[in-house]
Parts: sequence; C-alpha cells; structure tokens
Amino acid sequence: MDGREPAGKQPGAYGHWAVPHTADLRVEAWSPTAEGCIGEAVRAVVEGFADTSGAAVVAERACAFTAESDEDLLVSVLEEVVYRMDTDGEIPLDVEVGPIRSAGDGRGLSVRFRMADADTAVPVGAVPKAVSLHDLQLRGGPGGWTCRVTLDV
Repeated sequence: MDGREPAGKQPGAYGHWAVPHTADLRVEAWSPTAEGCIGEAVRAVVEGFADTSGAAVVAERACAFTAESDEDLLVSVLEEVVYRMDTDGEIPLDVEVGPIRSAGDGRGLSVRFRMADADTAVPVGAVPKAVSLHDLQLRGGPGGWTCRVTLDV
C-alpha cells in the first residue's frame, strides 16, 4: 500500500481506512478474499463522507457486474455507489459481495446493498463524484487481498 499499515492489520483480517490525499477521497481495504476487499472498499468510501450511525435501511438493491478484471469489478461497484447517491439519494449501510467468477469473456460478481436515505446521514466529508483509475489496485497475496482506490470529490 503506501508503506504505513493500520494497527491490527494481520493476514486473514478484514478492514479499511482512509488515506490522506489532496482534494480527493482515497481508501485502502484488505480481506482474505477479493470479494471481501471490494466490500471493505465500499464501507471505507461511505465512511469517508458520511456518518450513517443514525440511518436506517430503506431498501435493498441487488446488482450483477461483469468486467475484464478484478480491478474493473471494484470500479464498477464503487461507480454504482456514486450513481445511487446521485440518482436515488441512497447510500449503502452495508454490502454483501458474492464470489468473483468467470462470466463469458470476463469476470462477474453479485452485490447486495442495504441502502439508507442519504438525507438521514450526517456529512463528514465531500461526496464522491467519480472513481479515478489513477493508481488503482486490487491484488491478492500470501496475506490476503488488498486494494487502493481514489475517488474524485
């Protein structure tokens, strides 16, 4: 990642954190699986701009994604989060990510979001507008999977 490791990060653990970044929202996440890492990235993004502790689930949204690579799947899921905020005024309170599998010419996964009304969350940062492809990473290794992604705000 960036040379700094969050306290408590160990092989096989789940987690995420925001990384200081000029004028953008940058997050890193880790998990034993690629799917878990994508889910942690969603949680990190939401925590980067909203306190949802007082929000309640108002809807569930199931989505299926296909892409050429695992990194493209990460981008697709995060773009869905941005899209739902912009068009429906909803933000994820929780997310479940199904296994990555081969899907025709690419990779696919299923995602179930538990959504809250964005107006019930307390703003704590700038709302993301787009996912940046610059310095995007989603990698597996002996200690599990890690990802790093920047969102334009």
